[in-house]
Amino acid sequence: MISHLRPALVLFGALSIVCGLIYPYAVTGIGQAVFPEQANGSLVQRGGITVGSRLIGQSFTSPRYFWGRPSATAPMANNAAGSGGSNLGPLNPALADAVKGRVDALKAADPGNTMPIPADLVTASASGLDPEISLAAARYQLRRVAAARGLPQSAVETLIAQHAQEALFGIFGEARVNVLELNLALDALHK
Repeated sequence: MISHLRPALVLFGALSIVCGLIYPYAVTGIGQAVFPEQANGSLVQRGGITVGSRLIGQSFTSPRYFWGRPSATAPMANNAAGSGGSNLGPLNPALADAVKGRVDALKAADPGNTMPIPADLVTASASGLDPEISLAAARYQLRRVAAARGLPQSAVETLIAQHAQEALFGIFGEARVNVLELNLALDALHK
């Protein structure tokens, strides 16, 4: 019995050291050396204060700001510890009710807007934490944001264009804009 137990304990100890200490420290060290901003959360700071992350959606509810995608994290919106989709299928009545409620809220916030509502303004992403919206979603909100801030629509459109990011390698995904960065640019413009 002891002849079988000793190699198992030695292997357990060796794998614990390799997988529990060496590997995590090596990956952390490589991440800090090669991608320090991403490894530290891609935090955005203004005046020495952390205001958010480029990688995690933020909740904006004021009409003066662009709104991001709905969050699927519960019980708190945009909770990185609870990342995950809603798991509601397209035929689920709860999803249809949630989308209808979001459509109604968008129409109530900008009743004169006749543009079609982009899907990313009424559906959550797979992670439930998407920090970006499509250019169509930003343009849908342009009129409301410009009016609430007393800015010409052309100035807000210019900000959207300045913060637009093309599809990855020109083929993956679609053109998009980071909501936090766009809203911070709006605040800087308005000052």
